[in-house]
Amino acid sequence: MKKNILLLLILLSSVARAQIRADLSKLQKQNGATVVQQGPNLVVTWPAQGREQGRLVLSLDGQKPLFNSLQVTQGGKFQEVARALDPAFVLTIGKRDLISQNGWNIFFDKTNRLPHKSYAVALNKRKASAQTVGSRTVIRVSEVQAATFSGELEITVYSGSPLFNVAAVMATEVDSTAILYDAGMVTREPVWKNIAWSDTDDKLQQIPARLDEPNKAQAVKYRTIIGVGERGSLAVFPAPHQYFYPLDEAFNLDFTWYGAGYRSLVPQFGIGIRQDLMGDRRWVPWVNAPPRTRQRLNFFCLLSPGEPAQALAEVKQFTHNDKYPTIAGYKTLSSHFHNEFTMNVVLANKPIPEKPAFVDVFKNSGVDIVHLAEFHGPGHPKGPDDQRLRELKALFEQCERLSTKDFLLLPGEEPNNFFGGHWLEFFPKPVYWIMSRKPEMPFVTDDPRYGKVYRVADKNDMLKLLQLENGLAWTAHARTKGSTGYPDLYKEEEFFKSDHFFGAAWKNIPADLSEPRLSRRVLDLMDDMANWGHKKHVIAETDIFTMEPENETYAHLNVNYLQLDKLPDYKQGWQPVLDVMKQGKFFVTTGEVLFPAFSVSGKGAGETVRLPDNGKTTIRLDVDWTFPLTFAEIISGDGKNVFRERIDLTQTRPFGKQQFTFNTQLKGRKWVRVEVWDAAVNGAFTQQVWLE
Repeated sequence: MKKNILLLLILLSSVARAQIRADLSKLQKQNGATVVQQGPNLVVTWPAQGREQGRLVLSLDGQKPLFNSLQVTQGGKFQEVARALDPAFVLTIGKRDLISQNGWNIFFDKTNRLPHKSYAVALNKRKASAQTVGSRTVIRVSEVQAATFSGELEITVYSGSPLFNVAAVMATEVDSTAILYDAGMVTREPVWKNIAWSDTDDKLQQIPARLDEPNKAQAVKYRTIIGVGERGSLAVFPAPHQYFYPLDEAFNLDFTWYGAGYRSLVPQFGIGIRQDLMGDRRWVPWVNAPPRTRQRLNFFCLLSPGEPAQALAEVKQFTHNDKYPTIAGYKTLSSHFHNEFTMNVVLANKPIPEKPAFVDVFKNSGVDIVHLAEFHGPGHPKGPDDQRLRELKALFEQCERLSTKDFLLLPGEEPNNFFGGHWLEFFPKPVYWIMSRKPEMPFVTDDPRYGKVYRVADKNDMLKLLQLENGLAWTAHARTKGSTGYPDLYKEEEFFKSDHFFGAAWKNIPADLSEPRLSRRVLDLMDDMANWGHKKHVIAETDIFTMEPENETYAHLNVNYLQLDKLPDYKQGWQPVLDVMKQGKFFVTTGEVLFPAFSVSGKGAGETVRLPDNGKTTIRLDVDWTFPLTFAEIISGDGKNVFRERIDLTQTRPFGKQQFTFNTQLKGRKWVRVEVWDAAVNGAFTQQVWLE
């Protein structure tokens, strides 16, 4: 009797597995992809590059690997790149400090040193569905769970590329939660012949794949690790910017892994991406996970029928080889670097290299203009006078020496005095100034060695200096870090209302994997400042301390494309750079989305346009992109409210160029700007056009 019952249970379990029927009712035909259920398998086929195709055979059998087969065509014939793979996720759950500082916008949090625990994410195949979303096809398998987090697995294939994304989309009800995740593809079978990656010297490395190889964290360039089979390669890599939570350093912290027994939580052999729980050992805020937000723990995969060098070359195209491309009529500017080369090398009696390594890092990244933030800790900003002036002279000399006709290294500081919070200054030429003045001392003197020297006692002196020397100032890391509460707390001050107070700076703080954009904190401030009635702007900032060749620099970089035909000569000053910034004639980008042209009724960023009485307006935006786009958003304001009009762009395919024309209604509005974001949460945004 017992034996019969056991057989019946086994039979019922087998039937239950076979009875999982995927809901295919939301599929459409326009993107060329097909999803067909064949017994326990879902067969997903989509157009890849040219006439080639990609194919995933997904098993809904709970006892078998999810990725039964991964295939791509070569010359029209399918070949299997890999088989018998499961996605693997490790979720680390910690505690967010929401009390001591500024809630979810906190940066100064050492989450890594507070109690935390890591969990393997479990996949239970209970139901499945497929849906067409523009050029994408999304397959969902429920459910995934780890501790208090639960949700579903999403696999997204992108028509036009052998690219797909795997995401555990999970939420928790628990408040004050911070997370990190590691992920990858694992197997119990000898799927791979070799494991390959580019080392930090940009040289391809390969080792044999052995199922009993203990897991190892591996430093790589381009954030990519590759499984190499007999008939192709599978590249695994993260979203190039979103995956990396904010730190003070861009150290390469071994962001990939391979081997068996990963973190003693994933027993199978695998390859994947990872985060170091300790970060850069400074402030380590991890990633926000507010209650009920759908956190996308995700990674990308690219199928290639060729050798790993070919697969890596195709991955690198998504980030222009980790380089900001040249656009005619524009020059790239990156700001806020605490290299401290002046104090740590030049004035430390160390050998001064003919060309420091950081110069090549910037040049190789496609950055034309670098705005420094020196003496942020080291140095003597408040004097004694002789030391301060000597330090400035050394800074100016090195900037001049290292600047060329195609690269400008420009002096700047993060003074943190006078105005409140942290802010950056930017003068159009070398300016000698000391951040203190006794009552009996004059504001400006002529020094026989240094020429004009300013001494600043307070915010009024500082504004006067900016006016006299035609400089700019702006809030660094607004509303977080040392600028918590700013610029809001000084928005009525004369210095803020001045044309010489430029606005604020943008960086991805905090990280939040549920957001479709990066750093909403500053984008919201951008809109608030415009509604305050001030023509302020937002510039991209990087805010890191070292720039070494082995660092994971690109993940933390962002740039400003300034409307400049050529770089100024250092010796003649760089006023044209500040002029373009002050006029708002630039756009900000992570690099994958570019705006060669933008206009509102014929007027460009920073300009003013008179609206017709009916408020009907035409916005034209030229966009170049790599990852397929997700949406554009037209943001406008009337002085009190912010209005958002989202335009779905999921119909776009990877690697496109297009002029978009948006006809919109802006009656009663005082300003408008545009953002565009892609499938990897890379993006770009314009500055405002002012409306009358």
